[in-house]
Amino acid sequence: MRRDVIDTLLVANRGEIACRIFRTCREVGIATVAVYSDADADALHVREADLAVRLPGSAPADTYLRGDLVVAAALAAGADAVHPGYGFLSENAAFAAAVQDAGLVWVGPPVKAIELMASKTRAKELMAGAGVPLLAPVDPAAAGEGDLPLLLKAASGGGGRGMRIVRELQALPHELREAAAEAASAFGDGEVFAEPYVERGRHVEVQVMADRYGTVWALGTRDCSLQRRHQKVIEEAPAPGLDEVLRTRLHEAAVAAARAVGYRGAGTVEFLVSAEGRPYFLEMNTRLQVEHPVTEAVFGVDLVALQLRVAEGEPLPAPGPPRAVGHAVEARLYAEDPARGWQPQTGALLGLEVPEAPGLRLDTGYVGGDTIGVHYDPMLAKVIAHAPTRPEAVRLLARSLERARIHGPVTNRELLVRSLRHPDFAAGRLDTGFYDRHLADLTAPGAGDPAVAALAAALAEAARATRSPGPAPARFGAWRNVPSQPQVKRYRSEPAGVEYEIAYRTPRTGTPEPHEAPGVRVLAASPDRVTLELDGVTRHFTITTDRDRDRRRVHVDTAHASYTFTALPRFTDPATHADPGSLLAPMPGTVVRLAEGLAAGAAVAAGQPLIWLEAMKMEHRILAPASGTLTALHAAPGHQVEVGALLAVVQEDLGPAPATEENA
Repeated sequence: MRRDVIDTLLVANRGEIACRIFRTCREVGIATVAVYSDADADALHVREADLAVRLPGSAPADTYLRGDLVVAAALAAGADAVHPGYGFLSENAAFAAAVQDAGLVWVGPPVKAIELMASKTRAKELMAGAGVPLLAPVDPAAAGEGDLPLLLKAASGGGGRGMRIVRELQALPHELREAAAEAASAFGDGEVFAEPYVERGRHVEVQVMADRYGTVWALGTRDCSLQRRHQKVIEEAPAPGLDEVLRTRLHEAAVAAARAVGYRGAGTVEFLVSAEGRPYFLEMNTRLQVEHPVTEAVFGVDLVALQLRVAEGEPLPAPGPPRAVGHAVEARLYAEDPARGWQPQTGALLGLEVPEAPGLRLDTGYVGGDTIGVHYDPMLAKVIAHAPTRPEAVRLLARSLERARIHGPVTNRELLVRSLRHPDFAAGRLDTGFYDRHLADLTAPGAGDPAVAALAAALAEAARATRSPGPAPARFGAWRNVPSQPQVKRYRSEPAGVEYEIAYRTPRTGTPEPHEAPGVRVLAASPDRVTLELDGVTRHFTITTDRDRDRRRVHVDTAHASYTFTALPRFTDPATHADPGSLLAPMPGTVVRLAEGLAAGAAVAAGQPLIWLEAMKMEHRILAPASGTLTALHAAPGHQVEVGALLAVVQEDLGPAPATEENA
């Protein structure tokens, strides 16, 4: 059997997964090559690679999805192997074939296995023949009330794109069209199929690893039930609460699935487990999964190193996997606002610091000072905790996220902490409807006191002003700004938008103190740290100030919470507002489509989707704010728009004016 020794590896990907693969390459002595778009010219994965090759452009379709350019980059850099990572071209059979046709080693499964599993509909037919448990498909054209609820899914691709839950029969035709349109836009394939939707189902998967000599490992289970928009948020291994019979059945089904397609390398077989404990095959991901670190932690293996070993023609090191030890939990830290429809966030990432601790791992493609753009997935990092028991791993992860300092765009950090501490999660009561039921509670204002944090911010700024030499106090006509008199600073919390007005004095001692704040005593105040005694309890506040574009932001980190404020002028500046009915872009992105027949003068109904905007691999609908007439349309498919851009204007139909003496 021919052995291929890999000396230089190109990773056909970006961000966190590219950095993670490079880490293993450094450990085993393999040189690395990055590819990058113009938007990623200074990205962390580019800085960490030994060599890098530019892919001109910024959009994925012009760069990371151009297999021909990636293969050319590998040849130009002298690479002898290509690892696809996950996403982009990782499950593209034509790309895998092109890599091998160019004489390069493909660090992935056989092309035939990718082809067989590429279509979920064909994969299900194959799995039925292998004895893998399945949900019976439903013909949408013949569906009746007894078939509801239904789940519509794109036959190609993943990440929740093209997925819809249908609970009312009359909504089925519309949802089919919507799902097909989104699938075609995302994957170039509008095929959609339907199957029964399992209420309160769990998403459980099995990691497999196979070599070319017939050995197939089942590396335990993972639970990935906590999802938003059908995309995973928190994952863990092993999946809690499964009895040994079900666990064994899942392992056997996953191995059968791998053998049915002659699999080689790392892959994941995904199942839906009903509330009654019945498993059903969902799909097989013919690549490394985002959540692979929890399996690595529990089994003490490096899955990327095993991928490289198998690609070089070596057998797996043993007939079976190592013994599993302990429990691991992973949280995906996203730049997004869960309280506002999971809207992706962009901008400068001013700080990303997660405390180090035994059993804690951070996988990221960003460091402080990097910029989060509009073109790619909004995941900033994965934080993974491993401990002897599940409660210990969950506690370690929650506390580490709570102590992290993340400055810049809004993130889902608070949601993650609250999710990990939620009673249902702690008890292992997991299913894919977790966020549907609990999102409002998980995003409600927390137990912390932002007003006290704003006070700490004001005292730190006052301390900075006291220490900094500057001009004499300003005079305004007959008024003099005297430091010993009460001063006022104003802040707006982000993203809640609540304004706080803080009054303080700076006495002759030089230490600022709050004005009329009973129960609060200032123990120390410096530009970057404030210590307060609050009703007899000493609390510390770390202050970081930055300027983002035309605004000054203040970050306040405490032992149990973090706050971000925008410093406001002392006196309110009258702001201009958009005209009523203006539809503004809620985030930067690309207009992907418009409602059929949408044009100026068209009648629209309240809540009607008018414009579809794509940002960071997620599609967002812009809805009509009221019934009326579209008086202006500035959006068109393909347009790149910035946050706040005017997309359209709807003039509300107020109906006939009431009769009065003037108009009767």
